Amino acid sequence: ARAAADAELEEAAGHINKTFGTLAFCRRWLERDDGGSAAVNGSNGQQTKYLGALKNLCDNNIVQAYPPLVDKAGSYVSQYEHTILLRPTCKEVISRGDDY
Repeated sequence: ARAAADAELEEAAGHINKTFGTLAFCRRWLERDDGGSAAVNGSNGQQTKYLGALKNLCDNNIVQAYPPLVDKAGSYVSQYEHTILLRPTCKEVISRGDDY
């Protein structure tokens, strides 16, 4: 039983690292046919039986858990890799640097 749990842990960690690297992801993406990325996994990446392994990865600080982004009811929330400023006449990326 322990060997099976270790195998599930290793499989989940490998999939997460290959598919997302250090980028944030949501748990439901793992259940998609592409496992979170069609570019990386094609249509053959769906993860099953990963919840225990994901909890173990979070409990051991291998994967950092983040709460969902929440705002007031009826508003929109989104996540970007840059900080943007929405002005009445334009959109400005204010976090862009030499690395991007």
